[in-house]
Amino acid sequence: MKPTPIDWPRLSSALFYKDAGAMIDWLVNAFDLNVRIRVDGENGDIIHSELEYAEALIMVSSERAVEAQRFGIAGLSPLTVNANTQSIMIFVDDVDTHCKRARAAGAVIVSEPQIHDYGEEYWADRSYGALDPENHSWWFTMRVRDQPRK
Repeated sequence: MKPTPIDWPRLSSALFYKDAGAMIDWLVNAFDLNVRIRVDGENGDIIHSELEYAEALIMVSSERAVEAQRFGIAGLSPLTVNANTQSIMIFVDDVDTHCKRARAAGAVIVSEPQIHDYGEEYWADRSYGALDPENHSWWFTMRVRDQPRK
């Protein structure tokens, strides 16, 4: 397999927001993401942005309605469709501290920090779940026990 371009992970995700500009600021404050690039449009929309957390990359942009759809489908916020079709998971160093920061910024904590143990033959993580103000689902986790080597 060929290496990825410099500074690009093998996988990144894209999220659409009604108010992407405000959400970028919120994500930086609440979830400790860093803005790598932000492209503002003429009408205040976010054409493209790249937010980082360590080597993770999340692209954020404004909704794309039917007239501006990409790949034959509109890109919409969960607020617009009243549903969420994905969840982002990010490994952090300290789940409890991260959760406190997110809660203080207004994240809705849908699953308090707790151990998720998948059995002795697998791993255990300490994780919490949160919703951002536009109802995207986020999962933050830290490994507390690795899977045994075979």
